[in-house]
Amino acid sequence: MSLRNALLAILRVGPMSGYELQKQFAQSVGHVWHAPDSQIYPELRKMEIEGLVEAEEQTRGERGRRRLYHVTEAGHRAFLEWMGAPLEYQRTRDPAHLRAAYLESASAEDARAFLHRHIEQWRGELAQWQGELDHIEAHSNPMLERRLEVTPEPERERVSAYKRFAYEGLVDRARGEIEWAERGLKLVDRVHEVGE
Repeated sequence: MSLRNALLAILRVGPMSGYELQKQFAQSVGHVWHAPDSQIYPELRKMEIEGLVEAEEQTRGERGRRRLYHVTEAGHRAFLEWMGAPLEYQRTRDPAHLRAAYLESASAEDARAFLHRHIEQWRGELAQWQGELDHIEAHSNPMLERRLEVTPEPERERVSAYKRFAYEGLVDRARGEIEWAERGLKLVDRVHEVGE
């Protein structure tokens, strides 16, 4: 259901083709909810069947056609119901922390390599999310600017504030993962010295 609601959130800004929606998804919601392009079109078709979106055929060029998706009133209601419902948290499935729980079975070299890769992965995430925060502050995030254009003036600060809040949480998560792995490197040095 989260993919569906992510798509509705984007389409509430205004009509988009599937291609535009994929692009906007990758540049905005995709930072917090990963979905491959191969999942977006099937979900749009389901949403259309269920009356959450409508598709309008448009001519594009001499022979091309595209479908422009609009959120229906039922889609708006479904999105707002989702926003008002309690969040159902999923049990954690974290391969890095699962592996860390059994690092005693790895050599010190392999344990260090794993932790260094973890740090690099999360440094990349941190850079991406910090970059998004910078775009929000500089008003240079295209999707946010599009959303603000269709938002009444008195509500615009609230929209920007919650976007900042979301990305600040992601930045904090990345920093926490980096700090955790750095502590792990110290642990490897300590426990392998004892065992050797």
